[in-house]
Amino acid sequence: MPTSSTIYTLTEKQKKFFASGKTKEISFRKESLKKLSTVIQKNEDTICDALYKDFKKSKFESLATEVVLVVKEVQLAIKNIDRWTNPKSVRASLLNFPSKDFIYSEPYGAVLILAPWNYPYQLVIAPLIGAITAGNTVVIKPSELTPATSALLEKMISETFTSDYIAVVQGDKEVSKKLLKQKWDYIFFTGSVKVGKIIAEAAAKHLTPVTLELGGKNPCIIDDTAKLTLSARRIVWGKFVNAGQTCIAPDYLLVHKNIETDFIKELQKEMIRAYGENPKTSKDFPRIINTANFERLSAFLKDGKIIVGGVTDVENLYIAPTLLQNPSLENAVMQEEIFGPILPIITYSTEADLEKIILRYEKPLAFYVFSENYSFAEKILKKFSFGGGATNDVMIQFVNHRLPFGGVGSSGMGAYHGKYSFETFSHKKSITRKGTWLDIPFRYAPYKRKVNLFKKISKWI
Repeated sequence: MPTSSTIYTLTEKQKKFFASGKTKEISFRKESLKKLSTVIQKNEDTICDALYKDFKKSKFESLATEVVLVVKEVQLAIKNIDRWTNPKSVRASLLNFPSKDFIYSEPYGAVLILAPWNYPYQLVIAPLIGAITAGNTVVIKPSELTPATSALLEKMISETFTSDYIAVVQGDKEVSKKLLKQKWDYIFFTGSVKVGKIIAEAAAKHLTPVTLELGGKNPCIIDDTAKLTLSARRIVWGKFVNAGQTCIAPDYLLVHKNIETDFIKELQKEMIRAYGENPKTSKDFPRIINTANFERLSAFLKDGKIIVGGVTDVENLYIAPTLLQNPSLENAVMQEEIFGPILPIITYSTEADLEKIILRYEKPLAFYVFSENYSFAEKILKKFSFGGGATNDVMIQFVNHRLPFGGVGSSGMGAYHGKYSFETFSHKKSITRKGTWLDIPFRYAPYKRKVNLFKKISKWI
């Protein structure tokens, strides 16, 4: 385990390397992105093997949710880095005539990326791409709960980059504490709300800017106009991919009372279609990350009527895809983000019912509405505050690099993906280039007899 002294030495090396100006060279950044792209594609199968060791995640799911997304992301950055990094011209103010105004994007400096365990590869590499593109040095702290993936990340990074530029530091929460005692120029964290508050507190001591990608209880509304079979298929996929250990998965369903019985039947059919009569034998259903989370999730099974599922196996960290019918809002399963393969189903009758339930919770990271009534869906999406969402599907907002991904309130702050990743890791520096061929004396003292004229001028500037 790295010591405080080792970590301090590493951060100082990175700050020194950043001060050299090397990372500000666009050619250097582009070459670094190409190296990263090469090592990602070279290790595609090895990445999938590591994820299987940590989660028993299928190769298809590993490629779809961990690898392909970051391959596309790094290719996008390579293609657009020249355009993104160019100074942006903005209209100048008449108050400064003659002048030209620009916005420069400059790197923050030494960046710390604290990664989670649920998507231990993708949620390291995606922010790393943004940090490299923007011209920062990076220290990565991967999760200790996914040892195979974290070890592979360290190997890939150490063989590709020098540690004074990009480094991986492994360890438990004590290592995270040591890292947080250092003065960083930017911190990017993905994880729980509880830990996010700790990160924000540590960053505040140095006035370090942060991005916090957190979570919350993501509602999923199914009204009585929704296409039930299609809705069920999409919800089953989104909820149970990665065994429900996804921050933007539907956390609970709000189903109109008129369709509850029919919709539950459709959910059951789709669960069997996806994972068979015994999901434990399915090669496509992953496992819970560790015993602590297994026990936490198992306790939720007592909080409602089990319609389907509910089977557990602690030795194999297996919890079957489970539907819970109408648990009390006071029960533990409805008090915190579930983050597992348990899906509560709550019925509603009116929009007032929806509001009463949804507003019990902090602003979620994701929000979903299944409806053929466009007006209803739009009204709901505008009424509630949340990070991002979709109508008639789940989680798909995550894959479009043109959409910023991030939370609001307790579900996080800041956003990334595509160009937004570059923006996140860049400070926007405002520059005014003032001409010298003319100097209007109006702004200079003495100001006698200038007030009324200034008021008139200010109305049309």
